[in-house]
Amino acid sequence: MPLDSITVSALAAELRSGLENARIDKIQQPARDTVLLSLRTAGGNRRLLLCGGPGEARLHFTSSRFENPEQPPMFCMLLRKHLGGARIVGVEQPERERAVVLSLLGRDELGVEAPKKIVVEMVGRGANLILVDGEGIIIDCLRRVDFDMSAARQVLPGLRYRLPPRPPKPDFLDVPPAERRALWERREKGTEAAKWLLDSFAGLSPLLCRELAHRCGGAEDNLPAVMDAFAESVLAGEFSPWMLLSGGQPKDFSFLPVSQYGAAVERERFPDFSSLLDAFYTRRGQAEEMRRKTSALRRTVKNARDRALRKYAAQTEELKQTANREQKRRWGDLITANLYRAPKGRPGSMTVEDFYEEGSPEVAIPLDRRKTPQQNAAAYYKEYTKAKTAEKYLNELLVRTERDADYLQSVLDEIDRAGSEADVAAIRRELTETGYLRQPRGAKKERVRESAPLRYYSTGGYEIWVGRGNVQNDQLTLKLAHKGDLWFHTQKIHGSHVILRCAGAEPDAESLREAAALAATHSQASAGGKVPVDYTRVRFVKKPAGALPGMVIYTNQTTISASADPELEQRLKIR
Repeated sequence: MPLDSITVSALAAELRSGLENARIDKIQQPARDTVLLSLRTAGGNRRLLLCGGPGEARLHFTSSRFENPEQPPMFCMLLRKHLGGARIVGVEQPERERAVVLSLLGRDELGVEAPKKIVVEMVGRGANLILVDGEGIIIDCLRRVDFDMSAARQVLPGLRYRLPPRPPKPDFLDVPPAERRALWERREKGTEAAKWLLDSFAGLSPLLCRELAHRCGGAEDNLPAVMDAFAESVLAGEFSPWMLLSGGQPKDFSFLPVSQYGAAVERERFPDFSSLLDAFYTRRGQAEEMRRKTSALRRTVKNARDRALRKYAAQTEELKQTANREQKRRWGDLITANLYRAPKGRPGSMTVEDFYEEGSPEVAIPLDRRKTPQQNAAAYYKEYTKAKTAEKYLNELLVRTERDADYLQSVLDEIDRAGSEADVAAIRRELTETGYLRQPRGAKKERVRESAPLRYYSTGGYEIWVGRGNVQNDQLTLKLAHKGDLWFHTQKIHGSHVILRCAGAEPDAESLREAAALAATHSQASAGGKVPVDYTRVRFVKKPAGALPGMVIYTNQTTISASADPELEQRLKIR
């Protein structure tokens, strides 16, 4: 998610005031592409994160915690040598580039003041952190670029630092309004506005191009006016940090409120760009780390779910084949009743009157030439009995197979919503106890710290509990909740059990709405859209004998409509 040049300019302006005369107290490199500068500023101690990773390049203040390697990397040692105790005297964005230059003033080995610079380049795959001396010569960099890697620009120690080559397109903000309008008038007819913007100007990300096209309201002739208004807003410094979320997970960010996605995404505003970038990359990193840790478990559960679905389809087809068993019995009866009329030899069929039908029409009954008529009748009776028995057991198997597939789907949803290693361990233990995972031989029983249910307070003052998984859902509903509490669950959609703790009282309508919204948020419907949510008193929720974890039945329910609301969840959550 590379930063565009306009966001970089807003970020640089913000950091300029926060980093003025800040002194570097400590330098760390917790990851290959990430450097942390612990600073003493006028506002107190702060930490500045510099990242030169492709697709993740950025710099901002951070409150996140990082684990440092036992041995600091060579680049970290180099930075400590040159920048230890240095003071930040300037923050610049050169020529609207996707780069920020930190100007520093430190002292060399002889105690003489020595100016240095750190350049944070945020250009897609060419992202880098570069240390430059006072003469503009590269001391070293995070990612060296030699002639074989790029003939246009090398980044190596001893070379003079040069900015990345500028794109051939003009910068959007450098083009006068009249010229932008003339370029638009000369466009090739039929070209989409978003594509034209991206192909014609530098400094605009694909997200911004789509947003400007969206603001035309379907009439592309409005684009010149939209471009003018946008340029005036940017030049006036009207920036606001926004994060876009899809299903509660970070999707994108921008310096303006993005409306092109409509209700498909949620928007969250932040007080500044540092907190926006810190939250965006922290949340995305946590989500990616959790996906990595649960990938093997998710694959195992998905394979088991798919196997159960295939088994269900095969059993359904086999059940259909038992539907014509009455015909087998009839044929057996008709052959037995007409044995005296059986033709001599062993023919392939036998024509008799069907006394089961009105008017006794003639019917041709297939016969096995290898068997006598009596043996054919016995075979038809046997097929009838077999089909009748199969129908009984297949109906039982279908219920069991459908239950297994439904349960495994709920576990997949549970894995997707796992927020910590404790949640993943609890899911693994649940699958082991239900027999879907095997405990390795000789493995000691894993001791897992039980995670507490999520807790919220409604605006009406009622506490709301939300289960983290199937096992905790059972515990929450069947053991912890009062019989007079209200139980919420999305209708026919997998999700968490939600308890509104009211102990028989009648809660206000807003608390009911908030509990239903939390039930939708912690369900498969978290991606958005209104869904039906059932609620009833806990006394009407029962667990059938032999039911799998999380599976309950309920009565006396009321249904209301609700939609997932991550902002409401954050607002009501008990810290």
